Amino acid sequence: AILVLLGSLLSIGRGVWKAGVHWTSTRGRSSNFNWGGSQASRAALLFLGASYLLSPIGGWLADVYLGRYWTITLSFLLYLVSACLLPATASSDGRLFLCGEMPAYSLQHPCWNQSGECQQSAPGHYCAPLMYTGLLLLALGISSIKANLTPFGADQVTDRGRDATRRFFNWFYWSINIGAVISLLVVAFIQQNINFLIGYTIPAACVALALLVFLLAAPTFVTKPRAGSQVSAMLRLAFRGSCCSRVRRIRPGALQSEAQGVDPFPDSKSQPWAPSTEEDLANFQVMAKILPVLLTFIPYWMVYFQMQSTYYLQGLHLFIPNIFQHNSTGSTAGSSYTFPDAWLLLANVVVLLVLVPLKDRVIDPFLARRKLLPSPLKRMALGMFF
Repeated sequence: AILVLLGSLLSIGRGVWKAGVHWTSTRGRSSNFNWGGSQASRAALLFLGASYLLSPIGGWLADVYLGRYWTITLSFLLYLVSACLLPATASSDGRLFLCGEMPAYSLQHPCWNQSGECQQSAPGHYCAPLMYTGLLLLALGISSIKANLTPFGADQVTDRGRDATRRFFNWFYWSINIGAVISLLVVAFIQQNINFLIGYTIPAACVALALLVFLLAAPTFVTKPRAGSQVSAMLRLAFRGSCCSRVRRIRPGALQSEAQGVDPFPDSKSQPWAPSTEEDLANFQVMAKILPVLLTFIPYWMVYFQMQSTYYLQGLHLFIPNIFQHNSTGSTAGSSYTFPDAWLLLANVVVLLVLVPLKDRVIDPFLARRKLLPSPLKRMALGMFF
């Protein structure tokens, strides 16, 4: 339950920063920061891509050196420090201290020449080095937690059976989407209509609260020792022969010789408690089956993440009525709040909030009682088919 709560708190931050960085750059401050839509999309995609591509670093540190608990703790600290950057840049004093004065640019006359090309240079993007550096550090902290918090949660329920592990993953994912609803529905509205300083401070406070909860709950956690990098073991097996043919050519007596104290793959165990060669070989065979399935997900995710980048640009050009009329007298006349562009993503999140409990409480038990519940790989293939 504690880790499910952490998933929700951390999701508040991720959703807000993905929406906020993009909206700040494209509409809210384009006249002040000199950021256009393409630059904002590039920053958002860089942040998203780095938060996934850097995940192996956190996983490797946990497996080989620190263990999952300490890796999560240190990642939380990096996450919190980098999370404070956006509130700092949202205030004029903090922006002046961190980025300096914004360079002044004089108005220039049109420069179209006979070939129809303009040779004038556009103003630079204010605060870009600091923003990109901060987003990369933020992505590093997020990616490390992403790589370790979920398996750390699985460690807590593994002894209770496969069904408990499956249900933990379902509700952990559900809690992440609860955090996304809060970030999109409430915090993004605050950012766009009230104050970006408050809007960025809320997720930073959520990260601080998540770190505090994690540290206070440390005595109740099941903490397993590091067991060495399975990635290193699999790469070692792959480099010693082609994936499939090498596995088939393993000598029948290899595992027996390993049991007698002769390791057919020297240096394959980086730690005394690392898995045996037999376990490494079994994991390698499983990975050889799963990898082709995972590779088919690449086109899907390429399209999926357009929702959090270029779809915002589409939303900026939609005509949306002013449905939040307000003024000091309470009448419908006067100024109005802006419909948050981030709300366009709520449909995806709300559908997940409905379907995950339905699957966990109704569909899966119904299929399990009739012994029709497919394997995880078949469920993934069926989901991709739909």
